[in-house]
Amino acid sequence: MKLYHGTYIDFDTIDLSMSNKGKDFGKGFYLSDNYEQAFQLATFKAIQFNGEPNVLTFDFDETALTNGELSFMKFDEYSREWADFILKNRQNEIDENIHRYDVVYGPIANDKVGVQIRNLIEQNIDMNLFLERLKYMHGITFQYFFGTEKAISKLVKL
Repeated sequence: MKLYHGTYIDFDTIDLSMSNKGKDFGKGFYLSDNYEQAFQLATFKAIQFNGEPNVLTFDFDETALTNGELSFMKFDEYSREWADFILKNRQNEIDENIHRYDVVYGPIANDKVGVQIRNLIEQNIDMNLFLERLKYMHGITFQYFFGTEKAISKLVKL
């Protein structure tokens, strides 16, 4: 499978120490199986950091997710389990991830979702209302998180 990483720079080696904590699935390397989604992110980052959009392409043998080679968590949709996982990761203040998954796949908590997450954290809404509001969001997009050196070793830059 081809996976894409949107950025404003080019690099040959993925360095997990350059990743930031407090992201959706933790500190790691994020990719998409949708080129356009990666390009949009690259464009946003290029504007933010005064660079040029760049989409890096990687090959990944996804059988590593099903044959036990990599530990894998999959969220097929917005759910209570997904929301709990996102909240814990976003609130994590230490450099180590709160989970031990090599790869996580699931919806991106985009800006619209981020507002709802903040409302939930600030207790302006409860979990049931949070999930109900997410059901009406259009354009659900998904992401792959590679959070360990073992997982990164399975990506081949093209």
